[in-house]
Amino acid sequence: MLSLDLQSRVPIYRQVENGIIELILAGVCPEGTKLPSVRSLAMELGANPNTIQKAYQELESQGVICSVGGKGSFVQGKAAAQAVLRGQAVQALAEAARQGVLAGLPREEAAAILAAAYDKKEGVMEG
Repeated sequence: MLSLDLQSRVPIYRQVENGIIELILAGVCPEGTKLPSVRSLAMELGANPNTIQKAYQELESQGVICSVGGKGSFVQGKAAAQAVLRGQAVQALAEAARQGVLAGLPREEAAAILAAAYDKKEGVMEG
């Protein structure tokens, strides 16, 4: 279901959070899907339960999942997951643009790189 990159600079709780969002957006976990318990996911991933709890709390505060006392955590739907990912994408693009400006990358070249990335993604979706 999820995997962790222990060499990554991305915190483990954020990797879990992003992994769950990706599963939701890919349709693997549709609305209403019950997520594994904190303890079972921690055991499966070899992570600390507090780390998994933090990821679940972040997802709940973003409206991606909801917790029902005594029953577990459930997927709320795609819209909230997509909004979170969109926010992360905007931040990443803004940072990349800032670095491009500092590096002297012309606006036209940056736009062409972005267009090529979109074209490649659309080709993958179509093919």
